[in-house]
Amino acid sequence: MIRTLGYGCQLIGGVLVEQCPSRSEVGRRLLVVSAQLSHCRTVLRLFDDLAMFVYTKQYGLGAEEEDVFIRWLSVLSNMADQLYYPCEHVAWAADAKVLQVDSARWWTLSTAFWSLSLLLGAVKSLWTMLKLRQKLRSPTGHFASQLPRSKWRAVEARIWSEALTLLSNLADLANAVHWLPPGVLWAGCFPPWLVGLMGTISSILSVYQAARAGKQAEVDSP
Repeated sequence: MIRTLGYGCQLIGGVLVEQCPSRSEVGRRLLVVSAQLSHCRTVLRLFDDLAMFVYTKQYGLGAEEEDVFIRWLSVLSNMADQLYYPCEHVAWAADAKVLQVDSARWWTLSTAFWSLSLLLGAVKSLWTMLKLRQKLRSPTGHFASQLPRSKWRAVEARIWSEALTLLSNLADLANAVHWLPPGVLWAGCFPPWLVGLMGTISSILSVYQAARAGKQAEVDSP
């Protein structure tokens, strides 16, 4: 919710600053709020390392994963996520004058790991969607011909979930590239409102999926 609010403020503030001169002061204030909420999220992520480590350790090399390609995508994604956090922590500490290092390098490194994780996540979702659709469309395959109606709907729901995850990752990836050093694709080219739009789209999709998963858990619980 903090993320959604922050990007929403950036979207509205950016539009007001660029398109509504009479409301530019309100827009600037919203951009300040957005920046402070972003800083809040950065500080909160100082406590995420242990949770990420536990998840990475539990997944390990993905021995229980049936699809080998998905397995190694997940392993690489977990590694990228695990490295992202300490890099961001060092960058934050450098900005706060806790460490005497160049924060720009560490911000770039953390953003690069985040971009890699998002790219791997997008590829994983796309691959999963294609495999599931291939099975559902098979006219003679065991999966397509003998799958119960309830299971069929569950597979379709999984495809829809992966599609939303793909869109969310691509929206975040667009912003991640924007925050890389100038000269890398479209780095530095997004106006504030477009960054806010991409982040808002990603955040709303994540909130929707979380709410949907919560309802599904209630249905499945005895």
